[in-house]
Amino acid sequence: MRKALRLKIIEVCDQKIAKKGDNVGLSFYAFFANKNDNPELLMEVATWWIQTHKLDHFVKAYKIKEMIQADL
Repeated sequence: MRKALRLKIIEVCDQKIAKKGDNVGLSFYAFFANKNDNPELLMEVATWWIQTHKLDHFVKAYKIKEMIQADL
């Protein structure tokens, strides 16, 4: 996954944790607008989330952040 996308995911995780606490769960759709305006990026995250890591639909934001940071 490209570095700019990883940084955006970390930023979104930080925002969600700040608003809703450490227990907040996210799906990979949380990193995109409500419309599918960039299917290539969406598929990049979906592949990382579903195929590479076999994650459930909702995962704790802190876990996603840790996983992304470990891959940077």
